[in-house]
Amino acid sequence: MNKSVLTNGVALALTIAGFTLAQPWLLTTGLFALSGGLTNWLAVHMLFEKVPGLYGSGVIPARFEQLKQSLQQLLMTQFFSSDNIDRFLHQHNEYGEPMKLELGPVIEQVELDPAFDALLKVVEESSFGSMLMMVGGKKVLLPLREPFISELKAALTEIADSDDFQQQVLLQLERPEQMQQIQQHIETIVEARLDELTPQLVKQMLQQMIKEHLGWLVVWGGFFGGLLGLLAALVLNGF
Repeated sequence: MNKSVLTNGVALALTIAGFTLAQPWLLTTGLFALSGGLTNWLAVHMLFEKVPGLYGSGVIPARFEQLKQSLQQLLMTQFFSSDNIDRFLHQHNEYGEPMKLELGPVIEQVELDPAFDALLKVVEESSFGSMLMMVGGKKVLLPLREPFISELKAALTEIADSDDFQQQVLLQLERPEQMQQIQQHIETIVEARLDELTPQLVKQMLQQMIKEHLGWLVVWGGFFGGLLGLLAALVLNGF
């Protein structure tokens, strides 16, 4: 059961019992508990929903843009700072060896047909071109397209995995201007993703993350309210 509903339900039951049984201490305890529980429940509700006539309610949807900017600033300063990016580039595996940049999947996705077309053009424009025309022209080389591309990808992957190439890439990435470009690119991606958020979506996300925990405010509000009510009743009745 919802913690807020349960807390306020118990407080209301104590209030009714105190009134019905004519027990002032029980009535006071119930009223104070109900007051504390309802006040905190309303405060939690006002975080997410606009309540007519209550200034400051619906603060999360109302401050949507400010929340986005704060989240973007948090991500860029705490997660994607120059130090963190540099630390990522220099992380080591469990054997203490530097982590390699896995460029193989990238190379596999690269369209290398233009490289084969360029090779054909070079052959055609070379002294070998006239001889090639005698045996049918460049079409006799077209069956070599797939084997050529496959071998080229294998060669590029081997080069990309070499220590010398990896070191050169890291040196380039460590250049201040390159690091700044990386950060700007990451910031652009983060900003684009945040722009996809709507006030309603942000409200739902925050509700899922914290509303369950905010329910404890209602529980403790009812508990301490009831405790203060009991103390007040004892004081008023001279213990």
